[in-house]
Amino acid sequence: MSGTLSILADPPAPPAPIGLIAGGGRLPILIARGLASLGHPVHGLGLARQYDGELPPLCESFSDVGLLRLGGWAKRLKQSGCKHAIMVGRVDKAELMHDRFRVLKNIPDLRTIISWQRHLRHDRRSHAVLAAIAEELDRQGVSLIDSTSPIPDHLSKSGVMTLTRPTREQESDIEFAWPLLTELLRLDIGQSIAVREKDVICVEAVEGTDKMIERGGQICRVPGWTMCKGARAEHDRRSDVPTVGIHTLENLHRAGGRCLAIAAGDVIMLDREEMIQAADRLGISIVGVPVSHAIRTTANQPRSGGVLPVPSVG
Repeated sequence: MSGTLSILADPPAPPAPIGLIAGGGRLPILIARGLASLGHPVHGLGLARQYDGELPPLCESFSDVGLLRLGGWAKRLKQSGCKHAIMVGRVDKAELMHDRFRVLKNIPDLRTIISWQRHLRHDRRSHAVLAAIAEELDRQGVSLIDSTSPIPDHLSKSGVMTLTRPTREQESDIEFAWPLLTELLRLDIGQSIAVREKDVICVEAVEGTDKMIERGGQICRVPGWTMCKGARAEHDRRSDVPTVGIHTLENLHRAGGRCLAIAAGDVIMLDREEMIQAADRLGISIVGVPVSHAIRTTANQPRSGGVLPVPSVG
């Protein structure tokens, strides 16, 4: 397996304050609520023009920060008494382009320039960027922690999570596709693959899951195909956690996908119970593939016609 396993700092006991470095989407909101429910004061840093407007009221304090200002991030967090932080949320480059102050906000500070020169001149993949950010923050006394720790109820489970069960063909497609997905993840190509009747329809790359789903629907006009999604080998839970939500299901349904297979315990399901209900309304089955099975099928390629065991999860 490529990469090295990061040893993450243990989350502090409440009521220790925790920083939340937030990009876009709903995940930072769920994290803020989860931290607050555990008794942690949350001090938010929202990446300019990225974060959801619902987030600031959930935080004890909140600051709008530039994307390339690592030194400023650490300074604000330490001023709030935060020795630990969580970094989640997507970064929309289009939003950055519409900010008239983008040039000023995104001039790299000295800390960012040094980190770039030290770590990212030759490798700018997502996990390398995360490792560089984590190391720089740690140098300044702020440790990034497991981003899933405040939201255990939003992680995928093992087995069939919906009342809608996969067909035998979809089970067979999962069995066929999972070793391929595991290799794609090892090579750091993408997190998802779409298949139908043991034919690969498309593979996720830099465009992201939603664009891949759209492309899958354009290529395969017959409904019923399966999407498999997992996490990169030894992925870094400080940020690199695959995420799906109701929006994913809506896109999948519109494109003709009718089965979503995800790595159990390794994928965040935004508003999991609502997502499962939405999947049943749309006629989509959601299957959690056990990590032990993923490892086994990678080591021993599945025999033709093999069916993935998918026991129901209660």
